[in-house]
Amino acid sequence: MSSATFAEAVLAWYDQHGRKDLPWQQNMSPYRVWVSEIMLQQTQVATVIPYYQRFMTTLPDVHALAAADPDEVLHLWTGLGYYSRARNLHKTAQIVVNQHAGVFPASVEGLEALPGIGRSTAGAIASLSMGLRAAILDGNVKRVLARYHAVEGWPGEKAVHDRLWKIAESYTPAQRFDHYTQAMMDLGATLCTRSKPSCLVCPVQAGCAARMLGTPAAYPHSKPRKALPVRQCVMPLLVNPEGDVWLQRRPDSGLWGGLWCPPQLDDHAALEPLLDQLGWQHEATERLEPLRHTFSHFHLDIQPLLVQVRTTPGVAEAGQVWYNLRQPSRLGLAAPVSKLLKRVKQLLDPVA
Repeated sequence: MSSATFAEAVLAWYDQHGRKDLPWQQNMSPYRVWVSEIMLQQTQVATVIPYYQRFMTTLPDVHALAAADPDEVLHLWTGLGYYSRARNLHKTAQIVVNQHAGVFPASVEGLEALPGIGRSTAGAIASLSMGLRAAILDGNVKRVLARYHAVEGWPGEKAVHDRLWKIAESYTPAQRFDHYTQAMMDLGATLCTRSKPSCLVCPVQAGCAARMLGTPAAYPHSKPRKALPVRQCVMPLLVNPEGDVWLQRRPDSGLWGGLWCPPQLDDHAALEPLLDQLGWQHEATERLEPLRHTFSHFHLDIQPLLVQVRTTPGVAEAGQVWYNLRQPSRLGLAAPVSKLLKRVKQLLDPVA
């Protein structure tokens, strides 16, 4: 099957079966497509939709995002993970407003120069919302093309990655490239899935090398697996007499960058020195059920402690806040911290 025939088959399938009612496909603009593409990195469509709708309701355009408080952006992102995506969204919005008069660069190269926008994301924005022919190679497209050509090797390897890009470029048609881009994403998401692909109804099954080999699910090859290391920490949830929890803003770089979290200690022995440093009286401690949070490169086993403290009068310093569980502020919280705060609220106020 030639590249032209491949594209024709994909487009014919899209006309009948493609997704055309996703929120970011309505009133399409570079801003709306950009936000959706960043959210969809590492995250499934069903999970993204409610986040996207809330984000657009609060920050409907690039000017609103650029002017937003960073905590508001992170708050809207809480639960999606990979928070550097949200920080880059905010940074890019400010660049677009301040350096490009609120208009996104109308080229793949210009888009790719912005924080958090890689080649595939730039191609999607250009193709879907700017009328520019551009290829994409997101996870869905990699899977379709790797199977169609039975490409050996893990796509994270440069040689494999470069080969897939070459195929993606050659298959992107000169006409209806926007529909083709959406069709390839849809094909990977709905038919050419990671496990149990629906080969019998696939529009390009006749030329698919992996199907002919009888092993479509073996492609693309997986990243060589390594056992994830396990790290431990103690996380004291310091609660004042009013039932508020003390949180600190983490540095912008590193784990949970820019988010609000309880202190993270190496062990229980570090609790008393922390309270001494803060000048607070330690009243009672209760061990809560441990919580494991998995990052891409390690597991973090958290031992939460519910610590009742009597504080000295005064206002929280910059980068610190007493978080009101009954009337929570709109802050960016890491997913496990959000879970722990809900658990504390139930313990302190079980009737609510």
